Amino acid sequence: MSLQDVPPHRIATVVTTLEMRERPKPAPLPASHLRLARWKQPEAEKYRTLFRRIGEPWLWFSRLVMSNDTLLQIIHSDAIEIHAVIDPRGIEVGLIELDFGTPPHCELSYFGLIPEIAGQKHGRWMMAQANMLAWRKGIECFWVHTCTLDHPSALGFYRKSGFIPVKRQIEIFDDPRLIGLLPRDAARHIPMLQADQSRN
Repeated sequence: MSLQDVPPHRIATVVTTLEMRERPKPAPLPASHLRLARWKQPEAEKYRTLFRRIGEPWLWFSRLVMSNDTLLQIIHSDAIEIHAVIDPRGIEVGLIELDFGTPPHCELSYFGLIPEIAGQKHGRWMMAQANMLAWRKGIECFWVHTCTLDHPSALGFYRKSGFIPVKRQIEIFDDPRLIGLLPRDAARHIPMLQADQSRN
């Protein structure tokens, strides 16, 4: 067993891919006061605002580093379906994003709630909604990936939802806090190494 150094300005995470190969059996929809609203061709900044509110604690940054043209090409694609989770006040508090671009597969590309309402059992309702949206005619595999930077219960939640782990990978990337994509106080549970500690 050996260790591999990660440069101070970079972050490493273990990514787990999970698959669901059969449509879940019908079941009552879990209770929630939230609702879904389909976002067709959302504005780039509106999308990024929700993306950031949900993902900042977990260092989501991939959609923040893209140019507007690149982002809009993705989120306006006919293969992408974006559903905002709306609270009773009409405020966007969550996101379900599905990618149908590689049939017969459907990827749950983004799934999450803002931190203020996470852990209140809305996830089961969201996953039931995601399953109803994903499992349409021609879909044979519904898949998702999560990583060790995500919420500690994310992997367990996906497994309880019926996804089976099938692959594990290592991803290394520049710390988005050090390059200005996210605030320096984001994700406090993930140490930020600002200098080569061996020189101190």
